[in-house]
Amino acid sequence: MKRSTTALLTLGAVTAAATGGVLFLGAGGGAGASGKEGGTGLPPATATVVRTDLVQSRTVDGRLDFAQRRVVKAAVEGTVTVAAPEGETVTRGQALYELNDKPVTLLYGPVPMFREMKAGDRGSDVLQLERNLRDLGYGAGLYVDTEYGRDTEAAVKQWQKHLNREPTGRVGKGDVVFQPAEVKVVSAEAALADQVGPDGPVLTIASTKPVVRADLDQTDGALTAPGTEVEVALPSGKTAKGKVAGTVRPEETGTEGGGQDGITVEVVLDGGPGAASGEDAKETASVTFVSEAREGVLAVPVEAVVALRGEDGGYGLQIVRGSASTMVRVETGMTADGQIEVSGAELREGMRVGVAKP
Repeated sequence: MKRSTTALLTLGAVTAAATGGVLFLGAGGGAGASGKEGGTGLPPATATVVRTDLVQSRTVDGRLDFAQRRVVKAAVEGTVTVAAPEGETVTRGQALYELNDKPVTLLYGPVPMFREMKAGDRGSDVLQLERNLRDLGYGAGLYVDTEYGRDTEAAVKQWQKHLNREPTGRVGKGDVVFQPAEVKVVSAEAALADQVGPDGPVLTIASTKPVVRADLDQTDGALTAPGTEVEVALPSGKTAKGKVAGTVRPEETGTEGGGQDGITVEVVLDGGPGAASGEDAKETASVTFVSEAREGVLAVPVEAVVALRGEDGGYGLQIVRGSASTMVRVETGMTADGQIEVSGAELREGMRVGVAKP
C-alpha cells in the first residue's frame, strides 16, 4: 500500500521527535535490538493494542433504478392505441402496449421474435412459443417440441380469440415481445396516437430487480469487481446490503452523461424486488463500497507505528510496561479509519504502546 507506507514514515518521524528519539533503533540495531529497554524516555501518550475488524471503504452518491434496461422497438408500422403505463409490472400474457388496437403481448424466453411463426416452421423460437401457450392454459392437446404443427396452430387460434385478434393460427413479428421474465415499464417513448414505424422505440423496460447505480472514478477500478460488498443507505433512512453486479454503459443509466467521465457501477440489492419498495427513486442514496476487510486482527493507531533506522529498516512499536518501555519490531498490514494492522511474535492484545502527544 504505497499511500499507507508514506503516511507511516511521516507519522513515525513525528512520533520519534515527540519522544526524544527513543523510538528509533540505532544504526545496525536491526531485529536484534528488539526487546532492549528504551532507557528513561517514556512516550507522552499511550494506546492499547486491540483485536478488531478493519474495513477499507468508499462512500459515494447513488440512484435507485432497475436492472437490465432495454428499449422495445416496434416490429411493424402502426398507431399506438394504448400507451405503456410507466411504472407498471407486466407479466407473461399481458400487453406491453397496443398497436392498431391490438395487444403486443409479453411472452417469456431468451430468443427474440425474429420472424413470423406458422405451421411447418421449426426452431427454438417455436419451442419457447409452445411453452408459453402451455403455461397460459392453451396446452390441451399441445405437444411441446420444436415443430410448429397442427396442434400448435390450434392452440395459437384459441389464444388469438382470447386476445380479440383474428384467429389466423400464425404469430406475426409484431404480435409478441419475448423477454426472459416479467418486466417493469421504465418509460414510454411513444405516446397515445403516435405513429411508429419498424424499429421505432416504443418503451423502455427493465427487470423488476431493484438496483442502485453509482458513479466511481477511473482510479476506483478495484471496487467495480462483481461480488464486491456494498451497503446502501436508502432515501427513507433504511439500509440494505448488496453486491456489485458489474458496470453499465452510459446509455444504460437513464441519465444524460452518467458515468462518461468515470465508471458507472450497478449494485444488486440482497432483498430482492421488495428491497427498495416505497423508496423515492428521485432522491439520492448513499453507497458504501467495501474494498478490503480484515477480521480479528491486532491493530493500533497509525501514529503508534515508528520507522526504524538501520540497514534492516522496517517498523516498530514502543511497548510500555510500567515505568519502562521496549521497542518491538512489527509487520504492518492494511489501514482503515486511523488504525493499522500489526503483527509480531512479541505483540499481544491489551499491550500499551506509545503514541505521539495528541
